[in-house]
Amino acid sequence: MDQFLKAAFDEAQKGSREGGIPIGSVIVHDGRIIGRGHNRRVQNGSVVLHAEMDALENAGCQPANVYRRCTLYTTLSPCCMCSGAILLYGIATIVVGENRTFTGDEELLLSRGVAVKVVQDPACIEMMETFITAHPELWHEDIGV
Repeated sequence: MDQFLKAAFDEAQKGSREGGIPIGSVIVHDGRIIGRGHNRRVQNGSVVLHAEMDALENAGCQPANVYRRCTLYTTLSPCCMCSGAILLYGIATIVVGENRTFTGDEELLLSRGVAVKVVQDPACIEMMETFITAHPELWHEDIGV
């Protein structure tokens, strides 16, 4: 696992320790993390605080040319909301820890020119499989099932 996916994984674990859904994300610009976040829907009673949205919020307001040169790392394939934010801010590249437990809108991202690299990291897969088995009701609520 590379250092940036590891940072996203650490965010996911933080979310799990807080009683939330273990998904993490970081945004990297010029080799430096400018935003990090984890799914905080449960902790904050939020309808929008998925990991990618939290990382964007924590990156702060950046010029458009910064976002276009960023890579977003996320432990799980981004849902339609997060994919929309990736497109809105022009993030050109995403690295996905895994998409076996959930495949988000990768096809939309690819169709709009975003480079999508799926790693299928065993630790990311195990983390989500364990969570989904233990907390199916939270998982289904998070993805709108």
